[in-house]
Amino acid sequence: MHHIAEKHSSPERREQRRPEFLALRALTLLLPSLYSAVGANRVRHFMARSKSRTTPRSDETNSSASAAPDGILRVGPAGWSYPDWAGYVYPSRRSKGFHEATYLAEFFDTIEINTSFYQPLRPDQAAQWVDRVSANPRFVFTAKLWQRFTHETRSTTSGSVAADERAVRAGFDVLRAAKRLGAVLLQFPFSFHRTTETVAFLSAVLKRFADYPLVVEVRHASWDSRETLELLQANGAAFCNIDQPIIGRSLAPSAQATSPVGYVRLHGRRYDTWFTDDAAIPAHERYNYLYTAEELAPWVTRVRKVTERARETFVVTNNHFQGKSVVNALQLISILKGSKVKVPEPLRRQYPELEAIADTPPAEPMLFPMGRGSKDVMK
Repeated sequence: MHHIAEKHSSPERREQRRPEFLALRALTLLLPSLYSAVGANRVRHFMARSKSRTTPRSDETNSSASAAPDGILRVGPAGWSYPDWAGYVYPSRRSKGFHEATYLAEFFDTIEINTSFYQPLRPDQAAQWVDRVSANPRFVFTAKLWQRFTHETRSTTSGSVAADERAVRAGFDVLRAAKRLGAVLLQFPFSFHRTTETVAFLSAVLKRFADYPLVVEVRHASWDSRETLELLQANGAAFCNIDQPIIGRSLAPSAQATSPVGYVRLHGRRYDTWFTDDAAIPAHERYNYLYTAEELAPWVTRVRKVTERARETFVVTNNHFQGKSVVNALQLISILKGSKVKVPEPLRRQYPELEAIADTPPAEPMLFPMGRGSKDVMK
């Protein structure tokens, strides 16, 4: 199978990697799609065109992240399993039974699942994660769709595609049955340009998974068009508003809402590493970026615009290295809510600026707080 390698290839090289079999691939995607298309697509289509607001579930009306009266707002990081978060986000010494999702659910009402991008989420994993966040009744996951449906473009037999779909659904359906699945993100690479073939490919994927609350992230500016928004709206899918380094024909920031779900993703602005081919640069440097208050301000305005048009909005921070995504997510919640927030103890030691928004004093006096860049990680 052909994989589109995004992280370690330059935009010039990827401009030359035009999908060759997208039209045939689109046909194979459509063949076994009756499972998801019957009934569900009609409901999703109606929801996309309806501008009425749905009453929030009773367990969501007091959400700590509900800053906008027009709709539910959830802010959280992308992923939770990062070795560099030890001593930053998580305690260096963890108690027996410690789990990252349980810990983060104390501070956030959502986390974006990243592992489902690399392989389908197993049902037993999904069930365990549902249990891990049970203490927060407002919490819902979002999850990336397996890259098999977004990054691999060679045609395969319809039977293989159907089996892949079943594998994806097995895990997602556990989350959905527990009412813990807020959105499914279809993340396409920069090399996925808007053409007749790619539009057909995208349409086929949207129809295949139409019964889920879908979100589409594209990164190339060729998708910045009225036709793109109309396509998503017609399929009941959300447009993902992203912040990324604007290099070449990269998609610029926006505040679009094309379905009852609103979605924003902040990737950081590491211009020097975003498209690097240098094998000596660690992969995490692509996301090693902390937004300033001045950089967050325009996104606060955009998020508020999205919440005015969507029933439920997710803001996901993906600048994850050393917990920077958690820092910025907490800052956004504080700004949007207009009050202070609960802050993880290890993080406030690494990022003293969080003291200004922390709702409680530190557990221990911080006579010499460690700042960013400190070589000391809490032992």
